[in-house]
Amino acid sequence: MYQHHHPALVAAAMSQMEPIPGGNLPPGFDSSSCRSVYVGNIHVNVTDKLLAEVFATAGPLAGCKLIRKDKSSYGFVDYHDRSSAALAIMTLHGRQLYGEALKVNWAYASGQREDTSGHFHIFVGDLSPEVTDATLYACFSVFPSCSDARVMWDHKTGRSKGYGFVSFRNQQEAQSAINDLTGKWLGNRQIRCNWATKGIGSSEDKQNSDNQNAVVLTNGSSGSQENTNEEAPENNPAYTTVYVGNLSHVVTQAELHSNFHALGAGVIEEVRVQRDKGFGFVRYNTHEEAAFAIQMGNGKIVCGKPMKCSWGSKPTPPGTASNPLPPPAQPYQIAPSAGINQGLLCS
Repeated sequence: MYQHHHPALVAAAMSQMEPIPGGNLPPGFDSSSCRSVYVGNIHVNVTDKLLAEVFATAGPLAGCKLIRKDKSSYGFVDYHDRSSAALAIMTLHGRQLYGEALKVNWAYASGQREDTSGHFHIFVGDLSPEVTDATLYACFSVFPSCSDARVMWDHKTGRSKGYGFVSFRNQQEAQSAINDLTGKWLGNRQIRCNWATKGIGSSEDKQNSDNQNAVVLTNGSSGSQENTNEEAPENNPAYTTVYVGNLSHVVTQAELHSNFHALGAGVIEEVRVQRDKGFGFVRYNTHEEAAFAIQMGNGKIVCGKPMKCSWGSKPTPPGTASNPLPPPAQPYQIAPSAGINQGLLCS
């Protein structure tokens, strides 16, 4: 016979539970003193008041901040104690608000994630839907120089796109990871690994072959009613251009090139800037390189403003000649971490 438990008892029991590590947390992240949560994928109709009301169900709030964006907002909620924050993650992650599933996780300052722009990056395809950043990192952390692991997520559905990127401080260990872990089981699928950029430890033919396989393996889903999964930019290999918005009017084409070159995402073939309109475009050699650049560059500070990186609206025309740009003369430096903002400096 079903026994009804008082809500206070249920809440007390859940307060003793611990959220399963997941999402985009830095490797080795320690949440023992955390009292704040990050809330992503917030529908544009959600107000500050509604967000506060929803998260107050987990405990009294010390603060609540909503950062509005054109398509999908995000925010931070502060609690007076850690148990309330943990309860919010366990009970509100995935909750639907205006048809959008919230993404709730521990909040952390950007300085807690190691700068990997100068590290060696590999592509990992055919990931099971349940694989998170934490499980991907756990798989590759058998190599001591593994510094970061990120699964690419569809922000509309909250689901994995089926691939990710892993960074290493040591090039030889990155190569060993490719050799040793390709074909290994992670979850219920055999993963495929390769260099995320061309020209490092792999032949041209092998890179092209694996890049084609990687596109097939993404299996991402799009919330758009206008595009099929195959037509959506994140799943279409013809899309190789990154749209860069929210640029300061002082950012030049050379500065944008230098900032994206510093990310180390791949081979840059074209850079354009509309200074009067505050946006630009960076075209890469491959779809995977552009995807990595979007992940690495989004939110980075350039000339005092965070870049907004997404896919360009048009695919690269078939037959476009590959003509890599020469490296910039004076690459711009990664700014030292400061609080929650970390990015790239202007000259």
